[in-house]
Amino acid sequence: MAEGSGGNPRYRAPLHPETWEEELEAIPMFMKRCPAEIDAARQPELACLQSLLFDEEQSPAELAKMYKNEGNEYFRERDYGRAVIAYTEGLKKNCEDPELNAVLLTNRGAAQFYRGNYCSALSDAIQAKKLKPSHLKAIVRGALCHMELKNFSEAIAWCEEGLRIDAKEKKLVEVRAKADKLKRAEERDARKAKVMEKKEQCQKEILLEAIKERNIKLALEPSGEEEDVADGLAEISLDGFHSDNATGAKVYLDADGNLNWPVLFLYPEHKQTDFIAAFHENSRFIDHLMVMFAELPPWDLERKYLPSHLELYFEDEERAEMYELNPEHTLLQVLQHERYFVKVGTPTVLAFVKRSPFSKKYFSGKKVHRL
Repeated sequence: MAEGSGGNPRYRAPLHPETWEEELEAIPMFMKRCPAEIDAARQPELACLQSLLFDEEQSPAELAKMYKNEGNEYFRERDYGRAVIAYTEGLKKNCEDPELNAVLLTNRGAAQFYRGNYCSALSDAIQAKKLKPSHLKAIVRGALCHMELKNFSEAIAWCEEGLRIDAKEKKLVEVRAKADKLKRAEERDARKAKVMEKKEQCQKEILLEAIKERNIKLALEPSGEEEDVADGLAEISLDGFHSDNATGAKVYLDADGNLNWPVLFLYPEHKQTDFIAAFHENSRFIDHLMVMFAELPPWDLERKYLPSHLELYFEDEERAEMYELNPEHTLLQVLQHERYFVKVGTPTVLAFVKRSPFSKKYFSGKKVHRL
């Protein structure tokens, strides 16, 4: 078109030698791919071409076939998102051909499958099978969806349904064998888990019975209510203490029938802790203190935390009372105290420097039971 003549100014200049491919792709007649959505106001040429391609004067079946073919092209290019859109448009035409609709559903299901949308793909396979019960592709797709969803029994049922139509359908034979193998493995694992659960429950009951025989009282969290061991054993938590370096330690019975507890030592003055994963019930507190403070901890700058300088207490939070412990006593002797309640399976004691200003302040307002 000569300069100064009428026409669309977009085409007055020649294509640039370095960007001619991009410029050509912007011209509707030369586009290799059509956008998923077309804005008629901004892209009138595309809208016009689309109206020519999908003329509403054509029958619903003809339009549905056009969209099916378009979807197939996108599917071959592995553009499954656009393929789903095309097949959906075909289904929207509500043609009265059940076989064509079954194909559209099956194809859309295949595209959804490759997008990882297994539930949507299965829904399409189910609808396609209702329209055409003998449609093997829909049955194969449904079986594959059930495999991805780990519904092995359902996958086997779909395979058997398809094999009644064609006993030599290779894909169904393969899926049937794989589903049967995985189902048996799943059932085996479930049996093992059940046996293990039963074993763990038995061990827990033995453990709780040992605790009950020793007259040790457990408390439920977070309500803080006292709980007799004889009531609601299954609800009592025996989880170990969890801190930043959690060990997952729990109370257990050793080979000699003795209880070993995870025990937490708190040092409120310095906001520090010590954690003993397995404190034998017949061990004395002083024995552990001698080991823990064989060397002074780095946070004890005043060098006050010597075993002989420490007092141990447990706190009765319900009554706001403190009870001093005898370091020469064993853990079992302390746990059997009438006011000691083990919370979340972890006995806890507090350590203070004797007659320190901090301990006096800490004890103020609380009743203290001393030795």
